[in-house]
Amino acid sequence: MKSKSPLNLNRRQFLVRASLTSGGIIATNVFSKSFAQAPGIITSDKMRPSIPYGVASGDINGKSAVIWSRSDRTARMIVEYATNESFRGARRIFGPTAQEANDFTSRLYLNNLPLGEQIFYRVSFQNTAEPNIYSAPVTGTFRTTPANRRDILFAWSGDTAGQGWGINPEFGGMIIYESIRKLNPDFFIHSGDNIYADGPIQSEVLLDDGSIWKNITTPEKSKVAETIGEFRGNYKYNLLDENIRRFNAQVPQIVQWDDHETRNNWYPGQIITDDARYTVTDVSLLSRRANQAFLEYTPIRLNREDPTRIYRSFKYTELLDIFVLDERTYRGPNTENRSPVASADTAFIGGTQVQWLKQQLQKSTATWKVIASDMPIGLIVPDGPVNFENFANGDGPPLGRELELADLLQFINRNNIKNVVWLTADVHYAAAHYYDPNQAQFSDFKPFWEFVAGPLNSGTFGPNKLDNTFGPQVKFNSIPSDLKPNRPPSEGLQFFGTVKIDNYTEVMTVTLYNLFGENLYSVNLQPER
Repeated sequence: MKSKSPLNLNRRQFLVRASLTSGGIIATNVFSKSFAQAPGIITSDKMRPSIPYGVASGDINGKSAVIWSRSDRTARMIVEYATNESFRGARRIFGPTAQEANDFTSRLYLNNLPLGEQIFYRVSFQNTAEPNIYSAPVTGTFRTTPANRRDILFAWSGDTAGQGWGINPEFGGMIIYESIRKLNPDFFIHSGDNIYADGPIQSEVLLDDGSIWKNITTPEKSKVAETIGEFRGNYKYNLLDENIRRFNAQVPQIVQWDDHETRNNWYPGQIITDDARYTVTDVSLLSRRANQAFLEYTPIRLNREDPTRIYRSFKYTELLDIFVLDERTYRGPNTENRSPVASADTAFIGGTQVQWLKQQLQKSTATWKVIASDMPIGLIVPDGPVNFENFANGDGPPLGRELELADLLQFINRNNIKNVVWLTADVHYAAAHYYDPNQAQFSDFKPFWEFVAGPLNSGTFGPNKLDNTFGPQVKFNSIPSDLKPNRPPSEGLQFFGTVKIDNYTEVMTVTLYNLFGENLYSVNLQPER
């Protein structure tokens, strides 16, 4: 497939443009002038902080939102926000101080926001040593949860900068983020693999046709991540991309993680014995560092009781509830996954999280209940020659981790919980699966849909084999069965999806798109009454 690119920049132009935009949306002249003219404020000084990686918003929930940014030094975060782009009547909130201990990242929680409004915000940093010195502001925007019923549109995908495919200025950078931004979704679910901590980026990759894919490189992305600085460097690398910073400044996110935020196919307690690239072989230690960097560099609301916790839920009007899972932190080891008895070793979501999900689903009054799963259900994902990565372990009745899923699906059925849809990524292609109890080895469940999207800027693989335990039927597959593995983004086989819920009919329309925002597949799901 011939490469397309909305940007045609060389490496120098890309870096210059990236440094100028610093977040995708440049501060307005109105604000810049008023800020510079404010009494006592110095705007040109060596002590002036800067905002090198832009701004982001996330975890929009009711009247609250998270605003994220990073300073280049110790400085206090300040957020001003209004319901108009000129910032008339703007409210100013002083946030926490960005410090070296958290790599100068900072987040601020906006509360008591007006429902159903477009919020415009601008972030600046105040030098704590010289309080009269401020950074130039960087602006962003997001929509709050609707006050009244209206159509909902959101997007999802996963897998950024994997398999050696990084930021290529000649290709226009990570242009799929621009394709999503142009659709102006209410929010975006990043389904995991926000980074590839185990995937170094080289400056050049030879393509099959003899041409060269040219990556921007950094020291932290030139080896596998082991130190906290190297994990942080993976997030900084992605934020060098202008498309991502512009996307972050406009589209609020709901983020989850999977394996590559730490290491491919990892599980708690794993010891690395087969990869000489690692000097730190304790994966639990690596995952703690990875979790810290993930929480520092994403616009996630930190859980008060457990600041490391990632699973959480969101109510987005009476039409939609979202349940975000963590299928990495609480799992047992990757094995042949064939045990006939449930135990700690067969855990995947884990007992505590399963109980939480059951309770959340049971009390939900929303028409649609979306489970954001970082791994697919019925696609077989191997880990070596005999072990498995997710629920699926091959055809037949439920065994191993499938016992946990069977219990959950049975609970949903017996409690008559309606309109549950699963969204996922991980396998690096797009697909639509319908799970039919009439075609399944285990049939005590309501039929449901699972939609797969990705990658965002990584190698394309697949398609994976299906496990018949829960009766999945392929309704759409985005790639041929004989695809050569690890196809580059330049071949166009990068994918994302959107979900639209009609305010009046409550019909859910799921659409899968390619790299350039072209519609590949769409299906209308009628709500069960």
